[in-house]
Amino acid sequence: MLEESVVYQDILQKGAERGFRRLRNLVMGQLDQLLGKLSAKTRKQVEELSIEQLEELGKALLKFKSEKDLTAWLKQRAATH
Repeated sequence: MLEESVVYQDILQKGAERGFRRLRNLVMGQLDQLLGKLSAKTRKQVEELSIEQLEELGKALLKFKSEKDLTAWLKQRAATH
């Protein structure tokens, strides 16, 4: 019964959105530390990723040496999704 409540669903939605923003900010911060300031285009591409893609990126970014590695990863994901 509680799970069907509009208020409960709203709270869940807000929590999910907050978690997604925190994950995106974490990954962006890691990329900034690792690769330096990203181009506006690359930044926008990262910001448009789904939560699942951000999780994948969070694991993959440890292998990146430059923004070129990130853009190659983004292109590969765009081709497979």
